[in-house]
Amino acid sequence: MYQDLISLADLTTNDILELLALAAEQKRALREGKTSRPLEGKTVAMIFEKPSLRTRVTFETGIFQLGGHGIVLESGQIKLGERESVPDIARNLERWVDGIVARTFSHEAVEDLARYASVPVINALTDKLHPCQVLADAQCLIEHKGDLGSLKLAFVGDGNNVCASWFNFAARVPLNITLVCPPGYEADPEITAFAQREAKGEIVITHDIEVGVKGSHAVYTDVWASMGQEDESKERQRIFAPYQVNAKLMALAKPDAVFMHCLPAKRGLEVTDDVMDSKQSIVFDEAENRLHAQKAVLTKLIGK
Repeated sequence: MYQDLISLADLTTNDILELLALAAEQKRALREGKTSRPLEGKTVAMIFEKPSLRTRVTFETGIFQLGGHGIVLESGQIKLGERESVPDIARNLERWVDGIVARTFSHEAVEDLARYASVPVINALTDKLHPCQVLADAQCLIEHKGDLGSLKLAFVGDGNNVCASWFNFAARVPLNITLVCPPGYEADPEITAFAQREAKGEIVITHDIEVGVKGSHAVYTDVWASMGQEDESKERQRIFAPYQVNAKLMALAKPDAVFMHCLPAKRGLEVTDDVMDSKQSIVFDEAENRLHAQKAVLTKLIGK
């Protein structure tokens, strides 16, 4: 039994499938006006070092809907690892709250919070991984395409934290993933090796756009320069320009392929408006499912 959600690689196949089923159940219940309050009387601290729209709103809303209370701690308030050490922050928070949600630059900071706090810790994004995003995306892909094992997802662009979490997901749940990226922008080598060793489907990395996207059921992209990489933006725009997801690139995928993006999107860079706003785009369905997937995680780890 897992206490924290730091990486999807730490979960079993059944753990992930159970979370996806619970997320679907939470979504149905909300639409039917049914309520449950497994977090009744519980408090969750939410640490935000990075700007956030979807993560903050969905976690705060989810905690409220589940009957709990969320306390937002922004970077300037606690200065994680500067004003006091991460272990000391963990040892303080565990005395007051029932769980910790952390969105940080450093992945090690989230690992330290989990190591030193006796209450559950949820990774809401680090520079290395973004497990909650991929749970919501997988829920969305199931809703639109059904059985994941028969699907090919082409991740076009930077092999970043979202891509790494997709690889970890595919190491546990059957899904074929191809990362299509410029040379030098592949996913973390250790995560890639782990996924290729453990995956029940195919994990492929290619620099050839046509080979990588051809026949895919879903085309996924993300910003070319993530938070903290702003000084690389111009150089990345030059390098990634051939990998823009536009109508020509989408035409390489299956005719009924869906377009996915974790958001926020830099329209006109990694994706064009005609793709972002097309009938193939399910980006806002993904955003909606952040609420339900995270409620499932909160229920499982912190609920009564």
